[in-house]
Amino acid sequence: MSVARAQREKGNVLVLFDVDGTLTPARKSISDAMRTTLAKLREKVVIGTVGGSDMDKQMEQLGSDVLTNFDYCFAENGLVAYKNGELIAKQSLSAHLGDDVLKRLINFMLGYMAKIDTIPVKRGTFIEFRNGMLNVSPVGRNCSQEERDEFEKFDMEHNIRRDFVSALKKEFHDVDLTYSIGGQISFDVFPNGWDKTYALRHVEAEGFDEVHFFGDKTHEGGNDYEIYNDPRTIAHHVDSPEDTIRILAELFLS
Repeated sequence: MSVARAQREKGNVLVLFDVDGTLTPARKSISDAMRTTLAKLREKVVIGTVGGSDMDKQMEQLGSDVLTNFDYCFAENGLVAYKNGELIAKQSLSAHLGDDVLKRLINFMLGYMAKIDTIPVKRGTFIEFRNGMLNVSPVGRNCSQEERDEFEKFDMEHNIRRDFVSALKKEFHDVDLTYSIGGQISFDVFPNGWDKTYALRHVEAEGFDEVHFFGDKTHEGGNDYEIYNDPRTIAHHVDSPEDTIRILAELFLS
């Protein structure tokens, strides 16, 4: 079913969801209860994802059928955009910033992380280069789930990511960049304006009467902050996937 037809049949409402902490526990798979809730919701409104991770990670968490289970799928904050299962847009970080700035950024990040001695463990993939952003993990994205949980607790106490972002803002004050902390172990770096509000430009022309957004990292510096506070959205803060299910039931499924 096309998005336009869905709008006519379901009503002119779009509901967008963050992934980690909203539809699934961080970096874990979607539950049967959430699948059932989203299927019922899609009978009434148009639905979409707005994740910071790439499309492969959305598929890992939401299933290989994610492109058919959602009307829109926005990966990397909407820099990679799908509508009705078809790719409609893809932005390039390297083309936008240029290799000189990217090399300067990456060299500084690697040097900074080499000097962090307090983290209990370090694993692999400290910088993940995506189409529209750099994802930076001081512990390394190859850490186990147990190590991921341990780092999250350690970071809450010692502010490893927050201090890293502060250092980057000072060093790269001359580059228009946004730094967004999300998930358990990493933060994203991308050009100003390439936060999750970027996804909204793909749906503005559709003429939805309401655009709802559900997210958990809605505090300043969190990767849901900008879209949560955008006047174009009716935003809902959640603390867990179970919270998402509860609010959806109250708003749309009762």
